Amino acid sequence: MHDGFESRESWPFECLRCLYVWEEDYVVRHLTDDHGNETEIWLASGVPVQPPWSGLSCPACGAYHLTSFPAGYLARHPELAAAPDPVPLAKVPVIPIKDIAPPVARPPLPRRLLIAVGLPVVAFVGYELYTYMAPIAHHH
Repeated sequence: MHDGFESRESWPFECLRCLYVWEEDYVVRHLTDDHGNETEIWLASGVPVQPPWSGLSCPACGAYHLTSFPAGYLARHPELAAAPDPVPLAKVPVIPIKDIAPPVARPPLPRRLLIAVGLPVVAFVGYELYTYMAPIAHHH
């Protein structure tokens, strides 16, 4: 391969599943050998990749059902481009764990108080159940 040149191309895409719009930048090496055969090598970030029309997937949802726009389309239609990531409203301070005070444990209620309140409640519920069920059982 002797003759060749490089060109830069930007391809805008839209996912037909989630409607995400983005643009990919490529460098295309156009090469011609001694016999006149022409070939193209597509590069993204300096790495050889498949041409944009074959096997590209959506970076947002992973779908392969995409459409592309003509070159420069997003520059003429900025409303289609994805919105920038939101800026955080405030920075949350980082506090080391050793500086965090453990929650104060509440002392348990005394057992005598639980017994003094619980026994009358159990007796009342038992009596109510007995008065409700006794007429049903003795109806025969």
